Amino acid sequence: MVGDDFLNERQLAILNMVSNAPKINVSSLSKELGVSQVTIRQDLRTLENNGMLKRFHGGAMPVSDDDMMKRLSFNFEVKTAIAQEAASLVSNGETVLIESGSTNVLLAVELAKKNNITIITNSAFISRYISGINNIKIILLGGDYQHESEVLVGPLTRKCLKEFHVDKVFIGVDGFSPSTGFTCVNLMRAEVAHAMAEQADKVIVVTDSSKFNMLGVASQLQAEDVDIVITDTNISAKDLEILKSFDIEVRSV
Repeated sequence: MVGDDFLNERQLAILNMVSNAPKINVSSLSKELGVSQVTIRQDLRTLENNGMLKRFHGGAMPVSDDDMMKRLSFNFEVKTAIAQEAASLVSNGETVLIESGSTNVLLAVELAKKNNITIITNSAFISRYISGINNIKIILLGGDYQHESEVLVGPLTRKCLKEFHVDKVFIGVDGFSPSTGFTCVNLMRAEVAHAMAEQADKVIVVTDSSKFNMLGVASQLQAEDVDIVITDTNISAKDLEILKSFDIEVRSV
């Protein structure tokens, strides 16, 4: 998808601003980001070519009400920091499993800055988002396609996963409680996340602290199956204590 048009930090900031407004004009973006309107127009053209927004005369608007784009823009700065910390655990030349989710999209962006990384994922969105980058290899798992989130799930996805074994898997979650562990709002996604965890030596959860106040409908991972949680510094002392009681390493950024 991105290739030479691989999104830089300014373009990601533009995407964040556009995703949070029905419409936004070029002059506002120019003032907010401190660059010329010519530069903003070039960035908007790149984003439109990547199918991430729609331009109109003098501005831009979200391309749709797509679920992933909304989630990507929510807590954008926090998720970026979490993604950068997660990427620091990965060495050049490594193969990793990445489950779907907005923080994992940003993790893929960070991993694309490294050399000779292979990403195995069930997220068609992630695959499309970073395709065309020469120094990264993407293995997209097969399965039943969920249109809204652009995720592949189901028995075929779980069967494909059995062909791989990696050192690290990165999983996004929708909720947590001490009794149920980490949870997800979608049962089929939860099943794939669990299958991914079985094929990795280290299970790493990436999530902003807001998820610790939520509870998904489907059990995704038991707390004792998780090695590391990467979250933000707003995690409560109580939640931090609970995670550590399960011998989970917590990294707050």
